[in-house]
Amino acid sequence: MSYDFSERIQRVEPSATLAISNLAAEKEAEGADVVDLSVGAPDFPTPENVTEAGKAAMDAGHTGYTSTNGVPGLKEAIADKLRDGGVDAEADEVIVTPGAKQALYEVVQTLVDEGDEVVLLDPAWVSYEAQVKLAGGDLNRVDLAPHGFQLEPALDDLAAAVSEDTELLIVNSPSNPTGAVYTDAALEGVRDLAVEHDVAVISDEIYERISYGVEPTSLASLDGMADRTVTVNGFSKAYSMTGWRLGYLHATEEFVSEAGKLHSHSVSCATNFVQRAGIEALENTEEAVVEMREAFRGRRDLLIDLFEEHGVDVAVPDGAFYMMLPVDADDEAWCEAAIEQANVATVPGSAFNAPGYARISYAASEDRLREAVERLADADLI
Repeated sequence: MSYDFSERIQRVEPSATLAISNLAAEKEAEGADVVDLSVGAPDFPTPENVTEAGKAAMDAGHTGYTSTNGVPGLKEAIADKLRDGGVDAEADEVIVTPGAKQALYEVVQTLVDEGDEVVLLDPAWVSYEAQVKLAGGDLNRVDLAPHGFQLEPALDDLAAAVSEDTELLIVNSPSNPTGAVYTDAALEGVRDLAVEHDVAVISDEIYERISYGVEPTSLASLDGMADRTVTVNGFSKAYSMTGWRLGYLHATEEFVSEAGKLHSHSVSCATNFVQRAGIEALENTEEAVVEMREAFRGRRDLLIDLFEEHGVDVAVPDGAFYMMLPVDADDEAWCEAAIEQANVATVPGSAFNAPGYARISYAASEDRLREAVERLADADLI
């Protein structure tokens, strides 16, 4: 038979970042030595105490369903963490999800109707666009590339984009793909526009534990933002728990009640023993988090120096573990050449609506980063 596919699924393309990662895996399976700088996954093992907590939870029989929105202990630990960041949070205002991506999906589906306008800050993580399109929303984009990927110099552009027609604004700081951490002045500008035009805001804070010399501010902590911000976060990046699939959202009880409908009819609940490991991650891994963050800082500094030696200037990221490398205008062709000629996998900036760049993940060892830059130079790509 020939399936009659839905119009909504045909609005989107597969994830560009995962497509590149899959191509790198295929080349490696064929025997190629690929330096994969495309994937946003820390190369550190999950902290041992977190793994042991997961095992202990399984041994204790925590393998069945949990309450839909999450086990009480984890929701309370998440609320404690948010309160530490200045957010007025209660456990009943949290939904625990199988990964932060699921949390974002639920938020967009809860807030966006057919034809609603959603404002994105470009470069933007690839799945924002797809999730908005799946909900039937329309995109209005603000380009931060001319401003060194920072939001504060682009507040006038954002003010021109946000209007009474805007339903939702998505903010991601520290940013994927740029590593930019937005200033308090920038976030206050977001607050002023959101309040003026009565706009809801998603604050995607998945990289908030990974920053260098600056402290990211949680948008919901600002005056006037508590009842219009949905904070999304997770465990994949800071705690090196990518495969555990654990995330969460925080918002008002009213929002949680509505989003909980989709949650209960789709994923039911996050994995029981994984949630128990999440409590351990929040409460007892500070030393491991600091160690990983400092390693990422060293790798960032190394890459900046290596590119500088080849005459390439890059915007210095203040967070996450990505940087945007300026390349040819045809960034997709450049990335194809990088993997075919140099066996170095990167992601075209066009995937993030930032043509002329390639995103590099420095969630790889210093030796592999040196190897990658050397290969790109030998192939005359930098």
